[in-house]
Amino acid sequence: MTALVDAAYGPYVERIGRPPGPMTEDYREVIRDRQVTVAEAGGEVVGLVVTGPGDEGFLLDNVAVHPSHQGGGLGRTLLELAEAEARQAGFDSIYLYTHERMTENQAMYARIGYVEYEQRSEHGLSRVFMRKRLP
Repeated sequence: MTALVDAAYGPYVERIGRPPGPMTEDYREVIRDRQVTVAEAGGEVVGLVVTGPGDEGFLLDNVAVHPSHQGGGLGRTLLELAEAEARQAGFDSIYLYTHERMTENQAMYARIGYVEYEQRSEHGLSRVFMRKRLP
């Protein structure tokens, strides 16, 4: 999982000036403490989504797809899974945050119904918070 996250988020290191939050996680702890779903291809982890209750509702904590598998719909499938998990847990919305310099991610989230509701600095990172109401 660490290798997948490093590959997915690695291109942002230079833009942000440091590793994005998901690259600094201990994935043994993540697996122990949160809901993690992985996608595999050929015995390799090529995608993951980390979800669960957060401080402001149901949190989409991380979604990552290996660059070799991007563009084929896997990310969208993982996002839809996260939304289904939120509904199943009784939430009427799901929220996430992304770095302010990850503008293409913000645009993609906006296209699928997420709306920005706040910007704040946490752990030295400038984050954009977005929420999607669930049907």
